[in-house]
Amino acid sequence: MDDLVHPVTAEPALVDPFGRHVSYLRVSVTDRCDFRCTYCMAEHMTFLPKRDLLSLEELDRLCSAFVAKGVRKLRITGGEPLVRKNILWLFQQLSRHLGDRLDELTLTTNGSQLAKYARELKAAGVERINVSLDTLNPAKFKAITRWGDFAQVMAGIDAAEAAGLSVKLNAVALKGVNEDEIGDLLAFAHGRGFDLTLIETMPMGDIGEDRTDHYLPLSIVRARLMDRWTLEDIAFRTGGPARYVRVKETGGKIGFITPMTHNFCESCNRVRLTCTGTLYMCLGQDDAADLRMPLRASSDDAPLMDAIDEAIARKPKGHDFVIDRRTKQPAVARHMSVTGG
Repeated sequence: MDDLVHPVTAEPALVDPFGRHVSYLRVSVTDRCDFRCTYCMAEHMTFLPKRDLLSLEELDRLCSAFVAKGVRKLRITGGEPLVRKNILWLFQQLSRHLGDRLDELTLTTNGSQLAKYARELKAAGVERINVSLDTLNPAKFKAITRWGDFAQVMAGIDAAEAAGLSVKLNAVALKGVNEDEIGDLLAFAHGRGFDLTLIETMPMGDIGEDRTDHYLPLSIVRARLMDRWTLEDIAFRTGGPARYVRVKETGGKIGFITPMTHNFCESCNRVRLTCTGTLYMCLGQDDAADLRMPLRASSDDAPLMDAIDEAIARKPKGHDFVIDRRTKQPAVARHMSVTGG
């Protein structure tokens, strides 16, 4: 990789039509993944041709443009971001913004590659990561992920902890699948000093089965947890959509992301960039902006900055997530792995 550095100059801040300051960019660097989680994608997925993806240099330039616009947090996602060839180069490049305009550079991962990359991520300025883990049962883990190796993920989590990375676990609550062990996930996470965030399954993309069978409202999960623990409301926020409580008995935090039962859009401060340069202003809407064209049209960043401004001016008030129980069709056709988790 050439060490291309794009200077960051001050730009007007990104404020949407509802007065929300967009300060958080989630960047999908690939739609590919080495798992095939049942709630996320079909087993036999057709992925984008590699030629359609932005180069890492282009991703660096795009991210840097958003940093110039006032984005303070970058989260690298996928698919599984660590399967992208030479991905550490991007982390190393983006880390130059840390301590200046950028508060945090982080990622969400399934953990499969962490044993290989944890120390280098830490060296590149990553301080905390989110690891997706829906069960502690190896057989159930295999059933949910189809291709995943539970022991490999556990080794990755150990490596991340050893490298000094702060780990948060993410779990999708699935009716009839893992609802009976969410308490065990909480105990495991807090026992290791990790926070835990629970997520309602989202109606995105055709996964080859009916999501309504596994949809579990987190209001029910929370009520069940309260039979075992004392949950104390706190004002803690990470810049994402989760609402957190502290578990009195453990001292740890648990977050709830509830796109179906509670619209969390009133404070939305984030947008999502795909690996092809498409910007989605809302996870649950189809409206998008093509940033690849202005990115490639000129080495001058002015057209790109104008395109970003125009896109943010179209950011909607909220998403339209709903499960159509008659047709069983997802709310949006694209898969989560396309938009970025």
